[in-house]
Amino acid sequence: MKTYKYDKIRNIALLGHGGSGKTTLVESVLAVLGETKKMGQVTEGNTVSDFEKEEIARGFSIGTSVIPVEYNGTKYNFLDNPGYFDFVGDVFSALRVAGGAVIMVDATSGIQVGTEKAWTYCEKRNMPRIIFINKMDKENVNYVKVIRELKDTFGKKIAPFTIPLGESEDFKGFVNVVDLKGREYNGKACVDVPIPKEMEPRIAPVRDMLIESVAESNEELMEKFFEGEEFTMEEIHNGLREGVLTGEIVPVVIGSAEKQVGVNTLMNMIYDYLPTPKDLHEGEYEGINPKTNEKKVQKVDENGPFSALVFKTIVDPFVGKISIFKVYSGMVKKDMEVLNPNRDEVEKINNIFLLRGKSQLEVSEISAGDIGATAKLQYAHTGDTLCDKNNPIQYPGIKFPSPALFKAIEPKAQGDEEKIGVSLQKLNDEDPSFTLNRNKETKQLVIGGQGNIQIDVIVSKLKRNFGVEVTLSELKIPYRETIKGTATVQGKHKKQSGGAGQYGDVHIKFEPSTEAFIFEEKIFGGSVPKNYIPAVEKGLEESLEKGVLAGFHVVNIKATLLDGSYHAVDSSEMAFKMAAHVAFKKGMQEAQPILLEPIMHLEIVVPDEFMGDIMGDMNKRRGRIQGMQPDEKGYQKVIAEAPQSELLSYATDLRSMTQAKGFFKMDFARYDEVPMQLAVKIIEEAKKEE
Repeated sequence: MKTYKYDKIRNIALLGHGGSGKTTLVESVLAVLGETKKMGQVTEGNTVSDFEKEEIARGFSIGTSVIPVEYNGTKYNFLDNPGYFDFVGDVFSALRVAGGAVIMVDATSGIQVGTEKAWTYCEKRNMPRIIFINKMDKENVNYVKVIRELKDTFGKKIAPFTIPLGESEDFKGFVNVVDLKGREYNGKACVDVPIPKEMEPRIAPVRDMLIESVAESNEELMEKFFEGEEFTMEEIHNGLREGVLTGEIVPVVIGSAEKQVGVNTLMNMIYDYLPTPKDLHEGEYEGINPKTNEKKVQKVDENGPFSALVFKTIVDPFVGKISIFKVYSGMVKKDMEVLNPNRDEVEKINNIFLLRGKSQLEVSEISAGDIGATAKLQYAHTGDTLCDKNNPIQYPGIKFPSPALFKAIEPKAQGDEEKIGVSLQKLNDEDPSFTLNRNKETKQLVIGGQGNIQIDVIVSKLKRNFGVEVTLSELKIPYRETIKGTATVQGKHKKQSGGAGQYGDVHIKFEPSTEAFIFEEKIFGGSVPKNYIPAVEKGLEESLEKGVLAGFHVVNIKATLLDGSYHAVDSSEMAFKMAAHVAFKKGMQEAQPILLEPIMHLEIVVPDEFMGDIMGDMNKRRGRIQGMQPDEKGYQKVIAEAPQSELLSYATDLRSMTQAKGFFKMDFARYDEVPMQLAVKIIEEAKKEE
């Protein structure tokens, strides 16, 4: 594949609900352009986009795949994205480098949750987009109803550019109301046909609306419109392009990806209306100088210094690590040395290529605005910048959504502990939207993801790619213990069993504290020699690890050493440490010990119609609503606090309650006392596990 200049490049993200036909559209494009002899089928597991074993086995996209094609002297980089919400991390990465989007809508289902989410992603990024209504040839399709639904949901931006010739089983093509061309499927391909005369009354009002949009694009055209002059086809295209680029117009086209209907029209519209890499951000990308942290701007120019962003990483057990990047400026060639400012390391780019699914297409260079890949970079991770060593710039990284579901993960086989850590780290390079950490208190290795499907895929990949079998379990809640009262106790450790004895004796006052642990000593007259006092403190610190109620970590306690006694021969540091242990147990029991639980802060965004369900459910979880505020159109943000123990399945429960429209983020807030009736059960369970 040859090198393309930025004005002949289009980077397009394919978005939409799972099953709307994104991967099938890619297959259709490849077939229409003669890149494949036969269209692959998702159900048969032979598509170019879904090449991973997990995708083939499950029948849906798990990660973003890049599909570059050439059409009419232009390079199109299609970014085929997953439709399932568990894999939204890849969608965020793709949107970071895409110039425009095609939102797929299933004509038989109309607007689905994934359609709304795709629209929201584009709106937040002010990303130009085209809507492709797919599956027009299926049963029970009502085009007018789908258009009305789109307009009702997304507003006056929706602009139909095509009108169907027949519907459902009778669907045979469409009329392009902009170019006034008919396109019909003849059983093998789409061909130009005359526009049926009976269609003209339907075309006129739709075209008039588009012409009005063209007139609004600039004053000169507005004047021409009011004077009743006809626009040239070039003026129509330019006016509509201006409207699409500013987000005022969202073209709607129709077709059947399965039958390759509407593919050429969509490709032409992508070229005509969606942005080139230079149309974005006024042709500039903003970052910082990594040496000075000062703002720095790089122009989209193939003659400028090289800079790029790694937006996806593929970890192949056999090939190694593949880094996929978008070149922001300059040009990259093989055997170049570049700077990775995120890691402050120099990387050697040994080879460059284009990825089409899993196939590598060799190229000699990749220019500004284009997307390419390289293998075996030593330091680079997703979100890192690569740049000219003599002209450093660092671009902002990629923001991934916070995990919503957490599970404990452990290997089935003993001795695989180290192997599981290394394998998960490699998978995390590939999918940074899941987190991994070791809880110091519960000793569990905790994996956090967007939902059950994502975590299930990770487990499958561990077994399939790295030969590591694991089990998942619920999180252990890191309860803690403290005291509400005050107690002064004696702790004596005395042991005589031939030879040297052991003797330590302390009197300690225990009381609540706002700090995790405070130790003081108020010894008078040397009842405990100064050289043994550190041993007392050490003994108390060790005792904090295991409380008297259920063996949980003890916090917010102050211990004051008041008095004691020692033996000239038998006393030792160990004896006083043991005496402190004895005093701690006694003091805790006598100072009204209580159990504490972690409380989480939640921000829950849900459609208005589900507010009642959400608030009722939060009350059942012992949650407290702290406030509400309007979010995006038709949504409310609920701010609440609830115990962590009540939120273990909240990610899946919220999806169920809100038809997958609601989402939330959760952070640790503080520890609160566990209600007595629950504390009794928790203590009983903890003692059983001992």
